Amino acid sequence: MPDQIKKRLEEEIKLLERELTTELPAEIKRAVALGDLSENAEYHMAKQRQVFVNARLGQLKKRMGELAMVNLVNIPRDKVGFGATVVVFDSSKNEEISYKLVTSEETDVTQGLISTTSPIGRALLGKAVGDVATVVTPNGKRELEVLKLTTVHDAVEEDISGAGLAI
Repeated sequence: MPDQIKKRLEEEIKLLERELTTELPAEIKRAVALGDLSENAEYHMAKQRQVFVNARLGQLKKRMGELAMVNLVNIPRDKVGFGATVVVFDSSKNEEISYKLVTSEETDVTQGLISTTSPIGRALLGKAVGDVATVVTPNGKRELEVLKLTTVHDAVEEDISGAGLAI
């Protein structure tokens, strides 16, 4: 869930900030001490890394802000949304497939974990049991009929009742 992702992002941010404030300035200082900066590969590499680290930090902090805005109240209780597990019938493959809609960091198609921003994820968002989602893929259109839906709310309630706690 987002808490694990936030923790992973926070750890990467912490490492990059340390690199940016401690390690890179030390490298640049050492490189400057070597003399002529115009042909100093160590200096240019350290400066390039500094630009990359700054850009990556910006991306990570933006993503943290987006994750902070994930609010369970805004996720529908009867339609496909973030955290939902959905069983669909794919008429092009003539088979049932199960997907769980997750963040882009958690995506693993081999495990049925698809991003809410993927073509299939976007097509399924807002669908209810009995609805058909049309997905345009490089191999043509796929129609996915929603057979079963477990929303993130259902999953939380199952976790609570499974733990013997009253809802």
